[in-house]
Amino acid sequence: MPKKNEVKASGYNADDIHVLEGLEPVRKRPGMYIGTTGPKGLHHLIWEIVDNAVDEVMNGFADTVEVVLYDDGSVSVKDNGRGIPVDVNKTQNMTGVDLVFTKLHAGGKFDNGGYQFSGGLHGVGASVVNALSEWLEVEVYHDKKVYYERFERVFDADGTVHSGQTVVPLKVNGKTSARGTFVRFKPDKDVFETVEFDARTIRTRVKELAFLNKGAAFIFEDRRAPDPETGEYKRFEYRYKGGLQDFVQSLNADKEKRSDKVIYIEAGASNGLQIQIAIQYTTTFVENIISYVNNIPTTEGGTHETGFKLAFTKAMNEYIKRNKLMKDKDKDLQLVGEDYREGMTAVINLKLKEVQFEGQTKTKLGNPEVKGIVDSIVYEKLTAYFSEPKNKDIALLIAKLAINAGKIRQEEKKIKDALRSSKNSMTGKTAIGKLSNCSGRDYSRNELFIVEGDSAGGSAKKGRDRTFQAVLALRGKPLNTEKSKKTDMLQNAEINTIIYALGTDFDKDFNIKNLKFDKIIILADADHDGEHIRCLLLTFFYRYMRPLVTEGHVYLGMPPLYRVTQKGVTRYAYNDLELDKILHETKGQYNLQRYKGLGEMNDDQLWETTLNPKTRTLTRVTVEDAAEADEMISLLMGNNADRRKEFINENANFNKVDAFQSKLGGQK
Repeated sequence: MPKKNEVKASGYNADDIHVLEGLEPVRKRPGMYIGTTGPKGLHHLIWEIVDNAVDEVMNGFADTVEVVLYDDGSVSVKDNGRGIPVDVNKTQNMTGVDLVFTKLHAGGKFDNGGYQFSGGLHGVGASVVNALSEWLEVEVYHDKKVYYERFERVFDADGTVHSGQTVVPLKVNGKTSARGTFVRFKPDKDVFETVEFDARTIRTRVKELAFLNKGAAFIFEDRRAPDPETGEYKRFEYRYKGGLQDFVQSLNADKEKRSDKVIYIEAGASNGLQIQIAIQYTTTFVENIISYVNNIPTTEGGTHETGFKLAFTKAMNEYIKRNKLMKDKDKDLQLVGEDYREGMTAVINLKLKEVQFEGQTKTKLGNPEVKGIVDSIVYEKLTAYFSEPKNKDIALLIAKLAINAGKIRQEEKKIKDALRSSKNSMTGKTAIGKLSNCSGRDYSRNELFIVEGDSAGGSAKKGRDRTFQAVLALRGKPLNTEKSKKTDMLQNAEINTIIYALGTDFDKDFNIKNLKFDKIIILADADHDGEHIRCLLLTFFYRYMRPLVTEGHVYLGMPPLYRVTQKGVTRYAYNDLELDKILHETKGQYNLQRYKGLGEMNDDQLWETTLNPKTRTLTRVTVEDAAEADEMISLLMGNNADRRKEFINENANFNKVDAFQSKLGGQK
């Protein structure tokens, strides 16, 4: 982390805040600014304010960030940075605080005067949070004074809402020896589907930021309800002196390591680019690269990941050649990048001045120049690292693993070629009875339901609309691909059928352009076995067909748990709360049926509740946080049975997208 004030090339005052345009009525179209008014959008409000605080940390002006939830539904973010400018901007004739919270595209991040590195480059965050809140108050600790301002939504006589209006203008409200900014706001319940913050989601992100900002303290406190035994609020403080090295070890906590050693490199370039990379090898059969740019997760990768892969492959190729590690019998074996990355867990943390993200979601880095720069500096650092005698053991381990992976890759190719040429791959006896395809060839409309067992499969086949809905009935639980070799997966009937039903191939040969279904819907019973099946399938998709998840093609079907019938009128309940509500509203005698599984539902009932696009409820699986998704997969599908049992007992709610699925980011 840079030393405080190290990048202070010029003063930071209100004139550093540049306004691109006035504040639009964000309230009317919140999705344009926060993506959704569901839980994801709600938490996005916190991240917008947190990002501003983290920018102070990243640029060396702060070392503490604190997030607090309150019992009135509000949340606060506090840092000990420089504080939002309180002087008057000469161009706009407004204070810096007013500009930040009332003007869209206003911020100190459009040139390098205020910040060298920034995650909140668009300058819309604070003003959008204000626009979507019932009220927002800010305190700035500056020049030994406490500056205070409050904004609220106000209503005209005709009921028209005006968001983010100043009700208490900026004023001095006391003295202090502190420095920094404190922002507290309450989301508008009339805008969001829910205003209930999820403590686990916030805690996870706060912890992640502590890993990424070595040495800084990140604190989360939930003051909504004290602990019934101690009477104290839950408070978590994270500070990691090892930074990314601690991060990698945390990611691999539930995995068996090939070596305890963590490869760590840190370097900078003449254009101000800074990169940190930590690498550790485990006994898994997949690579796991998690990357960030200016503290923002880049779940879809980008040019920084490409540059890293090129550099690593080149450095290891030269190491093997220089040390003559390839035996004569292997002279025809051509190692490729994926061979070196099998079992690799890597975290890449990039700091960049002028960031170009692809798309509004900021999930993929697009700067074309970054690939070459990262390739060059990482190659130089890795070559030097592998040349040091103390690192000989890890270099030889990687070489040995890569040579073995290359041989297995050749074996996999033979199996794949045999499967492709086999008449049984999709049309023979293996697939008959499992895949009931749809007749339509409009792949943008087609859906594939993956269900377990002949009974559930039979109901789904009868109840579906066969013009665009296909059904794949599994004969038992799928293979746990977290602990399986790829050759075993290729020879597993269930996994093999899924691969060829989708048409995309898998792993390094995956090609989403060949996808035959726009929606892949996992339809499992609402019990322990159903939860396990969902986890197994999501593990496979995330590890070996990740674009299906990141591009929004994977869904979870939500079948009902109960059927309530009274005088010919039928109502369905998808959880116990809905059942209680229905029973409370039902007068007189009624018939209650508890579905133990999908197979107990008639085909018309299954169509009405679960298959019909007009009446069903689906949850799209997305990746909000790649690091947490990886940890969740390792925990639930790995070898640590005790930790897995503990987690399931704490979190399982079998007819709610919870635990593993929600960590991949369920969106209804």
